[in-house]
This record gives sequence, C-alpha cells and structure tokens, in this order.
Amino acid sequence: MGTGIYLDNAAATRLDERVLEAMKPYFFEVYSIATSEFGYSLGIEAKEALEDSRIKIAEYLGAAEREIIFTSGSTESSNLALKGVVKAADKVETKHIIISSIEDFPVLHSAKELERNGVEVTYLPVDEFGLVDPQAVREAITERTVLVSIQHANQEIGTLQPVQEIGEICREKGVLFHMDATHSFTRVPIDVSELAVDLVSMSAHTIHGPKGVGALYVRKGTKIRKLQDGGFQEFNLRAGYENIPGAVGFAKAIELVDEAETERLTQIRDRLIDRIMTEVPDVTLNGHRTERLPTNANISFHYIEGESVTLHLDMYGISVSTGSACFSRSLEASHVITGIGGGHERAHGSIRMTLGRHNTIEEVDVFVERIKVIAAKLREISPLARREYD
Repeated sequence: MGTGIYLDNAAATRLDERVLEAMKPYFFEVYSIATSEFGYSLGIEAKEALEDSRIKIAEYLGAAEREIIFTSGSTESSNLALKGVVKAADKVETKHIIISSIEDFPVLHSAKELERNGVEVTYLPVDEFGLVDPQAVREAITERTVLVSIQHANQEIGTLQPVQEIGEICREKGVLFHMDATHSFTRVPIDVSELAVDLVSMSAHTIHGPKGVGALYVRKGTKIRKLQDGGFQEFNLRAGYENIPGAVGFAKAIELVDEAETERLTQIRDRLIDRIMTEVPDVTLNGHRTERLPTNANISFHYIEGESVTLHLDMYGISVSTGSACFSRSLEASHVITGIGGGHERAHGSIRMTLGRHNTIEEVDVFVERIKVIAAKLREISPLARREYD
C-alpha cells in the first residue's frame, strides 16, 4: 500500500470541494447558455454568473471586467496571445516576436508554428538559474517586433523572471508584452494596474480549480484577433458557448487562495529543498534558490535516471514528475534543464516536486526518507555511479 503523497501539483491540482459546490448549480439548475437581458430568465441568470465570475477575476488581477477573456485553459490563452497579436499586426511586413528558450510548450510551440509561417522568432537564452537578461530583450527588439512573450515563472524549475523590468522595456519600445502566468497566478502577486504587461495567460487547473478553463487578460487597446470563428462571445475574441460552470469554479478557486496558505507552502518547499540538498549526496538544485515559485522544488539526482526514481516512488504511492526523455512524448530530455546548461545527464536525473493545498510537512519528511533510500539503491546498480566512485 502506498502513502498517497501527491507532489505533481504543477501538472494538475485536486479540485477543492468548495469549488465543486459553487459549480454544481450551473450543471443541474442554471444549465442554460448565457443570454442577454433580452433573453429568457434561465439564460439571464447564467449570463450573470458568467459576468460575476469575470468581475471577480478582473478585480483580483487589478484589471477591468472587459479585459478578461475566458478560454479553455492556459494553452488556448497563450495561443490566442501570440497568434492573435501577430494576426492583428497587418501593417508589419515581416513580423518578429521574442520569447525565452525555456518557455512552456503553449508559447514555445506557438512560436515555432508562427516561425513555420514566415514570422521571425528570437529565442533568448537564459543563465544558469533560468533567468532572462532584460538587456538581452532590449537588444533583441527591432522595428519589426510586435510581441515579447516571457513567462512569469518557469513550469519546471520555478524561476521567477524580472517581468516588471522586461515589461517596462517593451513599453518604452512600443512593443506588446505577453506573460504566461499559469504557474504563478495567485501564488505570486500580479497587479496589471502596476505591472507593464499587455496580455497574461492564466489557468484554473493549477490552483485547485476545474480543468478545462482559463483566461487571457488583454489590456484595453491591445490589437488582437480571435483564432476560432463562430459566434461573437467573449467580446468577439473567442467564439463558442462559454463554460459557465468552469468560469464560476475558476473565480471560486481564486477566492480560496490566501497569503497564509502560500507562506505555509513556501516553508514546506524550503524544508524539502534543504533536507534533500543536505541529506542526499550528488544532487543539484535546478532554478534560482530564492527567486522561485513558493510551490516548486526541482532537483537533479546525478548518476541515476529520473524515470527510475519516479517509478520507484510510485511503488510507495508518491507522485512526482521528471525531465527524463523517457517520460516525454517527444522523446527529448527537458529543454529547460538543457537550456540552463545542465546537459542531458542532469536533465535525465531531474525530479520536479510541486506542492499544493493538501501537502504537509509530514509528507515532505516521508518523501525525503524514501528518496534517500531509493537514490542509494539505484546508484548501487548504476554504471555511471560506479565509474564515478571508482
């Protein structure tokens, strides 16, 4: 029997029961599509729920109500941000965008698709901690640049980027700035009334909300075109019936996150990192030690494969993720670990542990004791370890 310790909250979080309760009426009672004040009562009630949720998200972000566009999640949000801005930039003959080399796949693959269609893309390198140099952003901007997209926090190593400085450079240069906040939203303060950002991708699935719903913040006046045709929903930026239960759940999930919970998770994260770094030999912390998500720890265990560690932990009911190529559908090692100069061996041995509302200090202590034993056993049979120690 396993211990049931879930440490992959960056991939998906357990839905909070209070979120489910808030959503239920919009499955079974107010199940209509959203209609205007000229429609029938059930549709008007659905519309009010949708707009109330939009207002709550906007207020949390420091935005205006009409600047929040509901989507199916962060993947759609980032696709809409990158492709929608490029599509709207008609007057630029050869369009140019800038992203970092360690962006999450929605941004990275959107950029590659745009590149295949004639858009010039600059992939900025990062330093050993995964940080983008704002000066490199400044130097990369040209008169053809229509968008810079730099993530707020990295999905694998948790490094927080200097987005305010980057945003100010973009504003100075008259270039739009998109920020993927999938993993930082609600855990790291974001106030778009102060932050120099034009578009922000968000998702509910990382904050104990429902899967399949997210939002894109689009600052008023930003030139952007919708990608899917149909109706005129979401201020004519996203065709299709709105996911009203999802929107309600997203707003409720945001309401339930507080500073005390984030501080508790930060303390758990620090204990997790400190214990592994001091009690397990031959390990490397990936990402910045302090400028990182309060919920993220990513550590490479040298001389062993991350897939082996993951499978052994799973036998004890412990869930983590790895940057090993064997666990990637693309069969490529983590582009993030290699992007920070880690090399394939470090990428193959990387383990990402991400925390959520239901994790405890006690779970972390159990995990560390398990990983100490597993790492030692795997190194006993590892040809890489034997060669190193011999």
